[in-house]
Amino acid sequence: MESVFVKKKDKVNVKYRQKAENKHLIKSLRRREELAGYLFIAPWIIGFVCLMLGPLLFSLYVSFTNYNITSSMEFTGFDNYKRMFTMDHLFWTSLWNTLYYVLFSVPVTTAGAILLAVLLNQRVPGMKWYRTLYYLPAVLSGVAVYLLWMQLLSPSTGLVNTALSWFGIDGPAWLYDPEWTKPALILMKLWSVGGGMLLYLASLQGVPKTMYEAAEIDGAGSLQKFFHITIPMITPVIFFDIVTSLIGGFQIFQEAYVMTENGDGGPVNSLLFYNLHMWNNAFELFNMGYASSMAWVLFVVVMILTMFNLKLGKKWVYYEGGDQK
Repeated sequence: MESVFVKKKDKVNVKYRQKAENKHLIKSLRRREELAGYLFIAPWIIGFVCLMLGPLLFSLYVSFTNYNITSSMEFTGFDNYKRMFTMDHLFWTSLWNTLYYVLFSVPVTTAGAILLAVLLNQRVPGMKWYRTLYYLPAVLSGVAVYLLWMQLLSPSTGLVNTALSWFGIDGPAWLYDPEWTKPALILMKLWSVGGGMLLYLASLQGVPKTMYEAAEIDGAGSLQKFFHITIPMITPVIFFDIVTSLIGGFQIFQEAYVMTENGDGGPVNSLLFYNLHMWNNAFELFNMGYASSMAWVLFVVVMILTMFNLKLGKKWVYYEGGDQK
């Protein structure tokens, strides 16, 4: 009896040892996998720390100093922020211009991209060519496009005013009229909605056709199907487009810098956007401390609006699984 008990005890001990060895082996394999993973992402981590996190923290410190590159940093506390909100009238002008652009360009381009995607989602011969044609302007970007639009929006010889004259409409001065400068840039932005159109087109093709068939059986018309099926089903993409477009809208700079004389913000500062004003302070006046404080204010504004969109999105974004996150 005693030998049988010893044998059973030895078997139990062997099992426990095997389990312990297996656990140790699994832990060592996990550590190796984790180490390999960290090694693979090490270039990104090093780049993020050196090229993004480091300069980010440096700009935060510089925003509390009087720094103009040529002289040493002098800590001034919140003087830059006090000057921004109480003394710099161009700060409020540039912020208003940027808000105006964002408030009008984001809804217009979003609606334009959705309508264009719906039209290009039809089964028509040669639709691939139409899709390519409308997407091409989104591929083109940079100074060449802005110079092209400067020619198109020329008051006397521009193609836009020439086309309006065919219908008896006297076109505005566009980039030379303070009341029309920002609408001109919004019109230019609307020309390149092909990128958003591509996202919506992919989303539309993922809407189940059975939903449309069921709606037709119930007697739903085209508009009812569009507002009660199409729009709800693509709300995740609409939400993504709105958030990214809003962030991109607050970063507008190149258009105003290239399309205004000497990058001064156009007639009566009508195109003096926030980033352009910040650029002028940083690289024209070399007020790096003040420009850094402007950058952080912009960061806070965009962060608040993004968080507001994320909070509001829970009430209108529909996910097919039923969860709104």
